[in-house]
Amino acid sequence: MDEHPSLNIAIARLGDTPDSYAVWVLKAPYPGGYVIENCNWTIDLSQIWRAWQGLFSPGSRAYCLPCHQDTNIPDLDLAAISPADAPGPQIYSANLMQHLGLKLWQWLFCRQVGNAFAQSQGIAIGQGKSLRLRLEIRDPDSIPLPWEILQSQPGKPALSLDRQVLFSRTNSDVDPLPPQRLDRSIEILLVLGQNIPGSPALDLQQESAMISQALRNTMPSGFNPPNRLNSAGCKVHTLVQPTPAELITALESQHYNVFFYAGHGMPAPDGGLLILNDLGGINGTELAQLLVRCRVKLAVFNSCWGAQPYQHQQQAVPRSSLAEVLLHYGVPAVLAMRDPIADREALSFIETFTQALAQRLSIDEAAAIARQQLLISYKFNQPAWTLPILYMHPEFNGELIRSIAEAVTEMPFVVQSIPAAYMRSLSFHTHPDFPIDGGLMRVGRSSHNNLVIVEPWVSKCHAEIIYRSSMADPGNGIYYLRDSSSFGSYILASENKWVKVHSQEFPLQSGMQIKFGSEEGQILEFRIA
Repeated sequence: MDEHPSLNIAIARLGDTPDSYAVWVLKAPYPGGYVIENCNWTIDLSQIWRAWQGLFSPGSRAYCLPCHQDTNIPDLDLAAISPADAPGPQIYSANLMQHLGLKLWQWLFCRQVGNAFAQSQGIAIGQGKSLRLRLEIRDPDSIPLPWEILQSQPGKPALSLDRQVLFSRTNSDVDPLPPQRLDRSIEILLVLGQNIPGSPALDLQQESAMISQALRNTMPSGFNPPNRLNSAGCKVHTLVQPTPAELITALESQHYNVFFYAGHGMPAPDGGLLILNDLGGINGTELAQLLVRCRVKLAVFNSCWGAQPYQHQQQAVPRSSLAEVLLHYGVPAVLAMRDPIADREALSFIETFTQALAQRLSIDEAAAIARQQLLISYKFNQPAWTLPILYMHPEFNGELIRSIAEAVTEMPFVVQSIPAAYMRSLSFHTHPDFPIDGGLMRVGRSSHNNLVIVEPWVSKCHAEIIYRSSMADPGNGIYYLRDSSSFGSYILASENKWVKVHSQEFPLQSGMQIKFGSEEGQILEFRIA
């Protein structure tokens, strides 16, 4: 996937001044784009934001206004938003949403920062790409604001709906991003949590069935992909009310690139607590380290407050939301809800989001498409499309699975020309032969591999045996051993010595003997039938 030009913008409060902010560019696609502005938060913005909360989040907890002097702020003049003769409350809600989006745009993209955005977008358009815009909000009181509704002018799409601008939030206070592998399919671990007293009851079996179906439905109805033949597979493994130990075992025993949690959560300074079962749950810090260790790329949460900071004595605690904690420890991408979302809305978003990912789109592209589907289904004047909040690590390019071009180069061009091959154990003669179906075999310790070798020196995803040919000469392809392990693989050379192959490809000939991970390992023989 070609890299999109990126523009990263940060927002921070200046000292103890309640309404004074700095807005500056952290990353730009051209040298002159690194600019800074001083911006004052206005009473007008605070009035609109308070009206938004009163209309769209009346039963939710109240958030501090970015301007701390909120006790002296008068209520919004409704006539300024919607004329008295406007036909019904839907017009008022749509006008309020648009009014706040326009005001936030004018505040954020004033003068130099606005020029940097316009020039960056021009560069992206000139390259035939989208501009990747990432917003870092360092003032915790400003995080609850719906920055996703930023709108340049009436009639233009909101920023998070615009396919020419890939919008997400980010944070630069993060651990470095480890090397990312690209997978061939979407591998999802779906975790259903426990009901808690005082919260809406969940029918976990029905919830599991509905979410699993939405995740697996990669042949779309609402989303119309450009080429369905390019769709990648999607596998879902479900855990219902697991213990923390069961969750850890599941993540460590198989390679998942997506972690999905549906259930209840409780906010806390360490990212909050996800309720797994009657015995307890797992907090954000523990989960973050587990997901990073297991190389999960995307974490999705259908639970309350996943994208909201924890509040102590009516003060928002910096870097305390679940999304920010996971990003801090190095999870590449997190999608969580700003406020509670209805089940039907969440399922609609999840289904379209997964469909777009299966079409090999980046995570931020998929989020934009899923927002559009929510807006079409539940209308602009309803907040559903503004609720999913996407955070992305500043070093992550959004790729979840391999692009179709990469996938094609790794598979044979002419399927009929693949010679049948298999692996045979020479150490355990009672074992059957292991066929290499379709010119591809995955080898490793995890159960999702085609050939599972349970030995301590074998990595979870140790190696692949692949067949590759060219269109010019499809009859003369070659099988390769591609090693991606921690300790390498070993090939028995002609002089009867074991040669180590580590993080590279090695051409295979029929009759070659292989050990995975150690010279002490079992011997397997590669054979072409």
